[in-house]
Amino acid sequence: MSRSSTGETGKTTTDISPTPTAGRPRRITVQSGIQDTILHPGTVRINVQGAFIVVDEPVTPRNGDYEHDPKDIRLPNHTAIVSHIAVDIGGSLAKLVYFSREANSNSIGGRLNFLKFETDKIDTCIEFMRKLKADHHQLNGSRPGELCVMATGGGAFKYYDRITETLGVEVIREDEMECLIIGLDFFITEIPTEVFTYSEDEPMSFVPCPAQPASIYPYLLVNIGSGVSMIKVSGPRQYERIGGTSLGGGTLWGLLSLLTGARNFDDMLKLAEKGDNSTVDLLVGDIYGTAYNKIGLKSTHIASSFGKVFKMKRAAENDAEDGCNGDYKNHEEAEHVQGSVELPHAPGTFQPEDISRSLLYAVSNNIGQIAYLHAEKHNLPHIYFGGSFIGGHSQTMNTLSYAIRFWSKGSKQAYFLRHEGYLGAVGAFLKRQPMNWGRRNSFESSVRNSV
Repeated sequence: MSRSSTGETGKTTTDISPTPTAGRPRRITVQSGIQDTILHPGTVRINVQGAFIVVDEPVTPRNGDYEHDPKDIRLPNHTAIVSHIAVDIGGSLAKLVYFSREANSNSIGGRLNFLKFETDKIDTCIEFMRKLKADHHQLNGSRPGELCVMATGGGAFKYYDRITETLGVEVIREDEMECLIIGLDFFITEIPTEVFTYSEDEPMSFVPCPAQPASIYPYLLVNIGSGVSMIKVSGPRQYERIGGTSLGGGTLWGLLSLLTGARNFDDMLKLAEKGDNSTVDLLVGDIYGTAYNKIGLKSTHIASSFGKVFKMKRAAENDAEDGCNGDYKNHEEAEHVQGSVELPHAPGTFQPEDISRSLLYAVSNNIGQIAYLHAEKHNLPHIYFGGSFIGGHSQTMNTLSYAIRFWSKGSKQAYFLRHEGYLGAVGAFLKRQPMNWGRRNSFESSVRNSV
């Protein structure tokens, strides 16, 4: 597997062996290098040679206001100072990426850390960045204003003044779509065991890094955040938004907050894991009594999302009006909203777990079918799903994978990432690097293009 590294001269070298060459001299950080990084932070070359994903307890203290993703990326060969952090502020979540040294360790290198905050708690995110700024100053001795924030997403504009005023640092705003593509390209080509396929038989089948980065194009990125964007990627930084839908993570979050007692997105996904959508959805088997094999529909296929709700609710209301169900007669007054015109109803007729699973399937199936149609129309063989909506949730990935396989008759496949929610933040982080950083053979390509 090829990996790239960069030295003081800025030239990119390529190692085609599976492991770093024995005896290769390590890059040593000297005082002049530290000073150059402080004065010109955009010139730092992050060494991704030997990078791997670490699954362990995050070094960041636990906090109810944010979540530290346990899948840090270890960069064992990077020694230079990194004087910037990156944040992707969406409609629902803010995602933060920063580099840190190994705590309580004599080993060189460090790691990329991944945190997410609810956008409604953006002040908590800004306060965390303020702490990173103080830590950076203490560790590296730089002047207070020299930590740079790379920001993307709609919140990079909405909260720009608040961030700059609170932190007193330079905030560089980057294009959201471009950051998504740069981040995804980096994960696909440079991080082992990042990309995988999903099925019930093989929950996580890893896809190796490609031998040649150019071979990954063209592809479709389906980024599922509050809404959904579908982006055709033809080459490095060559992209076009070809579609999308307003029915995304924000839809699921909003409706489930109305229909269930869940207070955050993770709680909603946990409810969905325990649910049984057949109590809410009208299935093919409910209509035909069996599968409809002639057109390839199993008896468990959903014919109508929430299709049973109206009939069941109407039947319950009729029972209540007729007084034929003793449970309704004992309906507690405390459960009736004062002044409401709603009819008495059976508490718990529809369980929040079942509602959550049904709505998750509805949103995921819709996204999966639209994604397939765009991939088919534009002849895109690979479909990558990103965004915090997925969240490593098995039912979501299984639904999207099944939808792509079903509609393409097995000719296309859905690909997922272990850092699916951080594409934009990582892309913004990499934008602080020299052009084409993090891509193998990039230096040679830039020389050829300039001649």
